[in-house]
Amino acid sequence: MRPLSTSFDPADPGAPARRAAHEKLLGEVRSALAEAGTSRSAKALARHREQGKMTASERLDRLLDPGSPFLEIGGLAARGMYDGGVHKAGSFAGVGVIEGHTCVVQANDAMVKGGTIYPMGVKKALRLQAIAIENRLPFVSLVDSGGAFLPLQSEVFPDLDDGGRIFYNQARMSKLGIPQLCGVMGLCTAGAAYIPAMSDEVVQVRGTGAIFLAGPPLVRAATGEDVTPEDLGGAAMHTSVSGVSDMLAENDADAIDYLRRRVACLPQGGVAPSRSARAPLHDPDQLYDIVPTEPHQPYDIREVIGRIVDASEFEEFKPDYGPTLITGWAYIHGYLVGILGNNGPLFSECALKATHFIQLCDKRGIPLVFLQNVPGFVVGKAFERGGITKHGQQMVAAVSTCTVPKFTVIVGGSFGAGNYAMCGRAYSPRFLWMWPNAQISVMGGEQAARVLIDVQNAQRARSGLGPIGPEEEQAILVPILEHTRSEGNALHATANLWDDGIIEPHRTRDVLGLSIAAALHAPLRDGPEGFGVFRT
Repeated sequence: MRPLSTSFDPADPGAPARRAAHEKLLGEVRSALAEAGTSRSAKALARHREQGKMTASERLDRLLDPGSPFLEIGGLAARGMYDGGVHKAGSFAGVGVIEGHTCVVQANDAMVKGGTIYPMGVKKALRLQAIAIENRLPFVSLVDSGGAFLPLQSEVFPDLDDGGRIFYNQARMSKLGIPQLCGVMGLCTAGAAYIPAMSDEVVQVRGTGAIFLAGPPLVRAATGEDVTPEDLGGAAMHTSVSGVSDMLAENDADAIDYLRRRVACLPQGGVAPSRSARAPLHDPDQLYDIVPTEPHQPYDIREVIGRIVDASEFEEFKPDYGPTLITGWAYIHGYLVGILGNNGPLFSECALKATHFIQLCDKRGIPLVFLQNVPGFVVGKAFERGGITKHGQQMVAAVSTCTVPKFTVIVGGSFGAGNYAMCGRAYSPRFLWMWPNAQISVMGGEQAARVLIDVQNAQRARSGLGPIGPEEEQAILVPILEHTRSEGNALHATANLWDDGIIEPHRTRDVLGLSIAAALHAPLRDGPEGFGVFRT
């Protein structure tokens, strides 16, 4: 492969302003992450210490191999929701390394609402299970939860994607042979009791770990029986009488050390890189000088590719056809991947090129990386007559039905059907990350406002009235622009778990490398090979 050249001039007078805009967004993300990780009440921490417990973050630090990489999932989930205090949707979680094994890990944070499960907590748990299932990764749970948050039980309990789905998934994971290990570090109440019950191996902490379908107050109310938590569901009872738990631990550290020993005994998975990793020739830190924070400002996506792939080498596919979509092959941390990146809107030629390229990668077993900065498919009479809808269908079908792992990074705008064609969340990328400058919506705010203005003018014309005036236009335009900015930015998206997290642009290469390595623990093809009907 040949290295990409760069047209970036360090003396570019626009570079400082672009860097400053990125640094402002990065500062907001870093501040939000710091708050989500550390904003806990002194009372909750004191209560934890009185019980001899580690915090959720301390438990993860002990569980994971020292100095190993960690891909946090949903670090800002539920940000700004409920009363603003359900940090990380109630758990520290992600993909990490335990005794050399890549695992999905989740630790309930009992200092956040007593570890009770909010609706976004359910969504986060289901996302973590999806990662484990798709990538065949062991799942390690550190449970310290009071069960469902009862005032919101209608949003937690009854539906297809509510709390019961967690246990359904546990059964499916067991059938697939995905190891599930559980440490019961605190309360494991009501539905949460099924997490250890459906795990392969369970260690429970004496004195603080308690598993029961109904706690002492509910037992008393339902049966009149007066019983202590330890007698009802303590570690000694469950390890010697009921058999729900397998090992009794004296404290959190003892339980975590046991879990590490058990993970060490699991069979090793994964696929080694096909060649040695090589750092990019072009400095990834220059991304802040090159990439505008506003998606409507153009730049060459090759400048991004050259700063995230090994040796900045890129073998481009069909470079002169459909030039607003860049396709080609490269290595990321030694793993061969196919890359699709946007240089503008998607034309028919782009869709056809993408369909061809995706088919080639799928047949050859090459994972796909999508770099989204897409305003959508091009529109207009000539393009409709040329079959843009049909050609877009082919690209969407190829993305939907290819069998190799897919990874998406939203590096700019992600609008309309462009989000779908470039493997948005609905198209099951193994991991989806956003840059702080990412924006996502059905269409840009100004376009949405212009559509509404046109609709109102058409209604007025049918009534014999003239078009609305400039002041009325502004009254429509300004609120829509503000709404689009507030609900289309990266912080709002990540709070709703539309992504797996916001990443810093200069770390994109490492995040993708870890994501690819995690995904290659699963069989390359999961399901029948082949594609559906591509309408011609």
